[in-house]
Amino acid sequence: MDAIWAELDPVIEYLDSEANLAQPEAVRDALTAKFGDLPELQRLCRENIAVLCPREAGTTRFGRLAKDRGGFSVDAVVSSGAGMKHTHPLGEINFAFALDGEPTFDGDGPGWIVYGPDTTHPANVDGGTMFMIYLLPQGQIIWHRE
Repeated sequence: MDAIWAELDPVIEYLDSEANLAQPEAVRDALTAKFGDLPELQRLCRENIAVLCPREAGTTRFGRLAKDRGGFSVDAVVSSGAGMKHTHPLGEINFAFALDGEPTFDGDGPGWIVYGPDTTHPANVDGGTMFMIYLLPQGQIIWHRE
């Protein structure tokens, strides 16, 4: 897990100190420019899916990596289908990459996907299987059980 934190901690430090999630496109662009597609993190995640995502529900595997790491909860998800609709009171930052096919996450391809405060989305993956690490400021999320 230390190797994964070596990759993620600089991202968390940037988000905590410089990112304004009220401007999600600017944060996405800055993450892309500063960190790119993090090939070492992708490799580590691919090699450790069972450890990082020990729980399973339908077409989704998931796991909590940290309840609070620099002010963010950190979770890992592997999905190839419909997710659960939810709202981000303070925003959400996703690092997503394809495991197979050409997946999209609510229409967005692999890379950095950033949602601003008070946004809602269904968390659907189409076109393949996607691995995502998502960070939630203060761990805040509201699940919509419909």
